[in-house]
Amino acid sequence: MLVTQLPAVDSAAEICDLRSALGFLKSIPGQLAWTEHPVDPREELAAVYKQVGAGSPLPPPVGSGPALIFENLKGFSLPVVAGLLASRERTALLLRSSSARLPFDLLEALHHPLLPITVSHAEAPCQETILRPPFDLRTLLPAITHTSRDAGPYITLGLLRAEDPETGQADVTIHRLCLQGADRLSIYFVPGRHIDQFRAKAEAAGRSLPVSVSIGLDPAIYVAACFEPPTTPLGLDELTVAGALRRRPVELVDCVSVPAKALARAEIVLEGAILPGDRIREDAPSGSGCAMPEFPGYMGVAQPELPVLRVTAVTHRRNPIFQTLVGPALEHTNLTGIPTEASILRLVEDTMPGRLTGIYCHPAGGGKYLAILQFRKLSPSDEGRPRQAALAAFAAFPELKHVILVDDDVNIFDNDDVFWAMTTRYQGDASTVFIPGVRCHPLDPSQAPEFSPFLRAPGLSCKTIFDCTVPYAMRDRFRRPEFMPVDLAEYEIRS
Repeated sequence: MLVTQLPAVDSAAEICDLRSALGFLKSIPGQLAWTEHPVDPREELAAVYKQVGAGSPLPPPVGSGPALIFENLKGFSLPVVAGLLASRERTALLLRSSSARLPFDLLEALHHPLLPITVSHAEAPCQETILRPPFDLRTLLPAITHTSRDAGPYITLGLLRAEDPETGQADVTIHRLCLQGADRLSIYFVPGRHIDQFRAKAEAAGRSLPVSVSIGLDPAIYVAACFEPPTTPLGLDELTVAGALRRRPVELVDCVSVPAKALARAEIVLEGAILPGDRIREDAPSGSGCAMPEFPGYMGVAQPELPVLRVTAVTHRRNPIFQTLVGPALEHTNLTGIPTEASILRLVEDTMPGRLTGIYCHPAGGGKYLAILQFRKLSPSDEGRPRQAALAAFAAFPELKHVILVDDDVNIFDNDDVFWAMTTRYQGDASTVFIPGVRCHPLDPSQAPEFSPFLRAPGLSCKTIFDCTVPYAMRDRFRRPEFMPVDLAEYEIRS
């Protein structure tokens, strides 16, 4: 039983890989659960975790609970863990932070990068076992399908690493990877992603792009990898941020079959190359027309032509653990939203230091579309600055669609408190700023001329600022009731 084999980890400071992260969570009540009931990775696993802990915006009923280890996968010998980061509180625990401090700590790590190091093959647990062709990824890996309409089985937490074929600069990102055959995966790149630029350069030269896909990692690596431009421009390796979060360098290892590097402490690594000129329909395995559930809360559209990754070797630890994300839900929100919060904080802090006291990329926006900014007005001259902060947020993260501005007496993590502020500190005609015709994220289904005649082309959006802050001159009229402070622990309240 995997749970009994996990290492005893008393502090998040000791986390260095997936196993130590699970060992740490095991010691905290309510953060890790497991089941030995037989579960099929095709639809059933996702359906179970949806109700246990996946959360919104999956359709109800959904739960917000522990990470879950599936010990008994039908047709596979590997256990699967889902939902490691499907809780902001759990993410904070794993990164030695707090829910409110997370973006501030990520920003601190961004300012103090720590370069990764390369270790020998003997020092890399991910190469304890090496598999060379022939193999069949479809029977080797318990990649999941969420619904009957999925294009096929997906690897949802595969960290892709590649290097620019011209400069040697490295990048890591997470992309949806669909199993297309015994040794083939399709890769969906949102336009502008750095590794897709590497692929295009290699393809223009008629060459393949060597890559690795690392699965089952220290959560700090996954979170850091989700930083995006302009915070992490081309040439900035996000693994340096992960190293700063852990205060020790991330370990890499040379792949055994291609000239690339992989994460040395990964559970599983797929080595291979993106082939020049080779394309495949994303839904070739099923013909469903869909991809998989995506973060806006809808089924993604299967792409007609995607690059192909041919796997040339599989390496793994002894008794490896397969890690997956059931989404789109809270785990995706935390992975994308928390780095986005740090990016926005960075830009606003540079221009208005000390004013932005909190930020939350809300799950309703999948970590990308909706941000709540908590702003402190210190003087009459700060009037209008919250809206300036919102404009900075749009500049820091162009995929952002809506910004809600609140004062520093509002709990940004409490929906009721935010809606209260919108009800009592907001007038639609005076407190709303529309920014029409701006490019946003391609997966928002409302971004279409059929939805709004004001949108000239698909992918354009009307970005909106909801200013729910109190005018500085009226702050006394909006003072909240002040209660005597008490410590509930002293009252021995029982139920």
